[in-house]
Amino acid sequence: MTAVNYAWSAVGGDPAHLARLTSVVREGALRARLPVRELARACVGACALAAAELAGRRAGLDPVPAVRLDDAAVAAAFHSERLLRIDGRAPVAFAPLSRFWRTADGWVRTHANYPHHRARLLGALGLPAESSVPEVAARFAALTALEAEEGVYGAGGLAVALRTPARWRAHEQAAEVADRPLVERELLDGVRASGLAPLDADAAALLPAAGVRVLDLTRVLAGPVAKRTLALLGADVLRLDAPWLPELPDQHADTGFGKRSATLDLTAGRDRFEELLRSADVVVTGYRPGALDRFGLSPGALSARRPGLIVAQVSAWGGYGPWGGRRGFDSLVQVATGIAATEGSAGEPGALPAQALDHGSGYLLAAAVLRALTERSYDGRGRGVRLALARTAHWLTDGIRPEPDAGAPYEGPDARLAETDGPLGRLRYALPPVSFTGGPAHWSRPPEPWGSCPARWSA
Repeated sequence: MTAVNYAWSAVGGDPAHLARLTSVVREGALRARLPVRELARACVGACALAAAELAGRRAGLDPVPAVRLDDAAVAAAFHSERLLRIDGRAPVAFAPLSRFWRTADGWVRTHANYPHHRARLLGALGLPAESSVPEVAARFAALTALEAEEGVYGAGGLAVALRTPARWRAHEQAAEVADRPLVERELLDGVRASGLAPLDADAAALLPAAGVRVLDLTRVLAGPVAKRTLALLGADVLRLDAPWLPELPDQHADTGFGKRSATLDLTAGRDRFEELLRSADVVVTGYRPGALDRFGLSPGALSARRPGLIVAQVSAWGGYGPWGGRRGFDSLVQVATGIAATEGSAGEPGALPAQALDHGSGYLLAAAVLRALTERSYDGRGRGVRLALARTAHWLTDGIRPEPDAGAPYEGPDARLAETDGPLGRLRYALPPVSFTGGPAHWSRPPEPWGSCPARWSA
């Protein structure tokens, strides 16, 4: 089974629709030791097929619109946060303390892009807030990799020891991850939900998610990429963040296209949230499993209050196993699962050519939501979907067969970039990779400043 077929099957897609997909293969796109190009193409392909299927369902088209995958577009999209320019300025990708560190017996990688994560990291090491990179390096050099991992995690920070593929496969969390499907899917209730209005097949652009209201409770790439894609396809996406957890501005600029951003305290602003929920079609969460349950935001609790709701969840390690409650990011999952050792070595770790676990999981999440909307249009039932970056990593390392590096040469992203003026300045950005006949080629609007919108639907 090819990677595209597997991804489409993972979101419950009809195998017959695969005949509507064609691919333009580019030699050298997303070059790596692991089959990153195949993963990226498959995730975007599943998303584009799901969009075309829903568009065909709502517009009464048979067969569904044709889907065209181009490795050049996919590769540019998977580098979107690196290709972004704001008034000519390159984005800040990683903070100084987000990096690999040598330990007494190996390596550890940390994530300290957010101020609270930096503070917890330094606290775990017994260092003051103004500590330098050499001072942090000296502390890590005195620890084993596992001592560093557990010590920083115990202080609420983020650090993961470098593991080889064999060491990860021997880990209890790896066994739990491998035992789950790539996309977990479940029915939530049997109460009929209101349907979506038909689409005009002759409209300037087929927007399969038009009229769909999405509450976006995600942070850090995978979730925001999914919701950026749903916004491209016509959804009214409202991102809600706690006012005391500001977003990284460059990251927000990259993933905020087509969406609206508001802040809301889920305790003090509970009435406002419940009012939004009453007319939502989709809620997407990207916090560690269980973190939002105390606010009544578990799938079951949400579905009980809003029958027919689609609840989508994405996490680093999955909501199971000994690491089920841990925070994590793409870079850390690469280190734990053996990817960093494979792309480099145990003596000098490397990384994938893009944050492919985040981007891939994001497009798969969007595909799962679109398929859930299609399925709901038949039976009116709500659905839950769940993805984990670690499960996407398992698919990359153990489930995808590499294809020959053939095709037209990949000449870089220039042809897949555009520029626009907006509230954040002059932006250069990667164009969306999701493409089907009659579908949109661009987002409806540039990103707005983080937290600048009122917490209400656009219409």
